[in-house]
Amino acid sequence: MQDKRVLSGMRPTGQLHLGHYYGVLKNWLALQNEYDSYFFVADWHTFTTHYSDKIDLNTNVMKMVVDWLSVGINPNTSTIFVQSKVPEHAELHLLLSMLTPLSWLERVPSYKDQQLKLSTKDLATYGFLGYPLLQSADILIYKAGLVPVGEDQVAHIELTREVARRFNYLYGREVDFEEKAEIAISKMGKKQAKLYRSLRKVYQEIGNDDALIKAQALLQQQQNITLGDRERLLGYIEGVGKIVLPEPESLLTKASKMPGLDGQKMSKSYGNTISLRDTAEQIRAKIKHMPTDPARIKLTDIGNPQKCLVWQLHKVYSNKSTCDWVVEGCTKAKIGCVECKQPIINAIEEELTPIQERIAKYQADPGLIKQIIFEGSEKARSVAKETMIEVRKAMGINY
Repeated sequence: MQDKRVLSGMRPTGQLHLGHYYGVLKNWLALQNEYDSYFFVADWHTFTTHYSDKIDLNTNVMKMVVDWLSVGINPNTSTIFVQSKVPEHAELHLLLSMLTPLSWLERVPSYKDQQLKLSTKDLATYGFLGYPLLQSADILIYKAGLVPVGEDQVAHIELTREVARRFNYLYGREVDFEEKAEIAISKMGKKQAKLYRSLRKVYQEIGNDDALIKAQALLQQQQNITLGDRERLLGYIEGVGKIVLPEPESLLTKASKMPGLDGQKMSKSYGNTISLRDTAEQIRAKIKHMPTDPARIKLTDIGNPQKCLVWQLHKVYSNKSTCDWVVEGCTKAKIGCVECKQPIINAIEEELTPIQERIAKYQADPGLIKQIIFEGSEKARSVAKETMIEVRKAMGINY
C-alpha cells in the first residue's frame, strides 16, 4: 500500500496565500483522489527557523486546517494531522540521527542557502542542521512511496533515500534472512521464481538498473506472497536484507505560477502576498498599488505588457479575449493601468469568495476542526506505531 501513499506537510508560520493555493493545495486536491494521502501541519518544523519568535501556534494550526478544508481537502479521503500529535516522529528522528553522517546534512543545498537568505536569524543550531533528517523521519515513518516536492526539495528526498538505505543495510539483516527469502521465492510459482532469480542475478552481477526495475514490478504483481515477503525479496535483490524502511520517490510538482505583487515569488517573507483571507477591500488596494510599465506615465503613453507585473497575473487569471484586450489596450494606449487591473481584481475576488464563505462556516464550529485533527492524528499515529515496532525490533530495542 505504501507505493500508493503520499505524504506532504506545511509549516504553520502564518496565513496561507495564493502562492500556497496554486503551488501546493491545488496539487493536493488532485492527489487526494488518486492516492492514500497524508497531509500534516508541520508544527515542530516551525522551530527550525522561528524558535525565538512569538508565534501563536495554536491559532495558526487551527487556521491552517480550516483553510485546507475550505479549499477542498477532504478529511474523509485524506488523513489530516498535526506532527506534534504523533511523537513517534521525534523518536524515529532521534534514532536516525544516530546513524546519519554529519556530512550528509551539511551538504544539503538548502542548509547554506537558507542561512544566507535568513542571515538576520541565528541558525547555528542542531535543529536547523537536522531539519532535513526530521523531514526524512516524517516520510519514512509512514513508509510513503511518493512525496510531492518542487525541484528545490529533491535533495531532501534523496537524503531520505540514503538514510533509509543505510538503516536497512545496518539493521535489516535477519539471522535466517536468506532462508526466508528462498521460501518466499518458492511461493511465486516456477515461472515467476525463475524470472525473479534471473533478474536478481543480472542486477547483482552487472548492476543493471533495468533488471532491478523489472524485478520490483514483478514483485508488486505477486498475489501469493505476503507484504513482509515482498519487502524481504526487494531487499534480497539489492543484497541489503529485509527492507524495514522503504525508499520514497520524489513526485515532482509544477512550480507555482502565482507571482507575488512585486514580481518575485509570492512569499510571506517578501511581503508580496494576497492571503486566502484578504477582504475585497484589501485585494483591491494591493492590486491597485502594483507597479506597472514605468514607460506609461500618462494614459496616452504606449506600454509593453511584458514589462508590467500585472500582466503576469493576467496570464494566470484571464482568458484569451481578456489578454488580447490588455495587449491591444496597452500597446496602443487605449486603456489605462487602473482599467487593466480591474479584471484581475474581479477574478481574485470571484475565486476567494466561496473559499472565504467556507472558512467562515468552519470557523463557526471549532469543535469540528478539533475532531478532524484528533481523528486524523490518531489514524496517523496508529501507522507510525506499527513502523516503530519494526524499527525497534530491527535495532534490538524491543525489550
